[in-house]
Amino acid sequence: TTSTEPALRHGQTVRISRDRLPIVYRREYSVRFCGLQKLHPFDAAKGANVYRLLKAGGLIPRDGIVYTPPEVTLDELLDVHTKRYIESLKWSLNVAKIAEIPPLMFVPNCFVQRSYLRPMRYQTGGTLLAARVALQSGLGWAINLGGGFHHCSADRGGGFCPYADITLTVRILLAGGSGIERILIIDLDAHQGNGYARDLMGDAAVYILDMYNYQIYPRDHQAKLAIRRAVELKPHTNDEEYIGKLKRCLEQSLAEFQPNFIIYNAGTDVLKGDPLGLLDITPEGVMERDEIVFRAALKRSIPLAMLMSGGYLRSSARVIANSILNLRDKALLPMAQ
Repeated sequence: TTSTEPALRHGQTVRISRDRLPIVYRREYSVRFCGLQKLHPFDAAKGANVYRLLKAGGLIPRDGIVYTPPEVTLDELLDVHTKRYIESLKWSLNVAKIAEIPPLMFVPNCFVQRSYLRPMRYQTGGTLLAARVALQSGLGWAINLGGGFHHCSADRGGGFCPYADITLTVRILLAGGSGIERILIIDLDAHQGNGYARDLMGDAAVYILDMYNYQIYPRDHQAKLAIRRAVELKPHTNDEEYIGKLKRCLEQSLAEFQPNFIIYNAGTDVLKGDPLGLLDITPEGVMERDEIVFRAALKRSIPLAMLMSGGYLRSSARVIANSILNLRDKALLPMAQ
């Protein structure tokens, strides 16, 4: 790749085609800890479950072919992360804190690398590839069935987020060669997206719209300074209030900033019953939420990359799959004829 095309460099061997469904996934996304993953409410195989349900729903073709991302490279990670932070991941204790699975500190790091960090590196590669597909396929959208590690910044991981995939994607897109000058991050995970916010503080080319439960983790007041439109939700916010605020704030953000790329962090930890999000959004509310975001992007012809982010109920995968199938049914996912 030439220096004038940094946005195209990741996954250069992956051919972008208008005829291929712009879903990004590989089976190596799944986290496997010999059962230790059951100590965290995170669905360690969420991407695999969504993939299976999308195939059953007829969106993913019978041959199962989607975009398969390469693992993000060390050089790419060092574009964002400090060397000290990357080195710190060689200690299982540090990774245990990030993954929020304390017994992980007793697991040999080679196993931690293989079972947790490598899947996360593939998902990070998936976010980079999704941005490239959304830009180059001519269809204007892509969905990574992973990624959205919005608590990770250049020098600190946390909240199950070991790599700063959003920061890295933004930096590569803005580095030149892609024609992207203004990126809107729509973060609808239940938690404040503090990682990329810390990294992108003061960057006029990035506009952050973040709707989150302000009474839960991370309560990062410094990171809040980077949010251009913060929508702070009380615990147990319901569909009506949530959707009303989203419609109003999204329209205002789009009118104010006029982005030419959208990163949509579509966490499903907003669902009623989620043990960490503590909001009361129904599956129908998630469906309407995703529809609002995709409709707004399609109406304005703004390329959009959607990421899975948080979601801590076993039912999350079905809700996500049903929402994506609804987008197809509402003709909000342009396809090759």
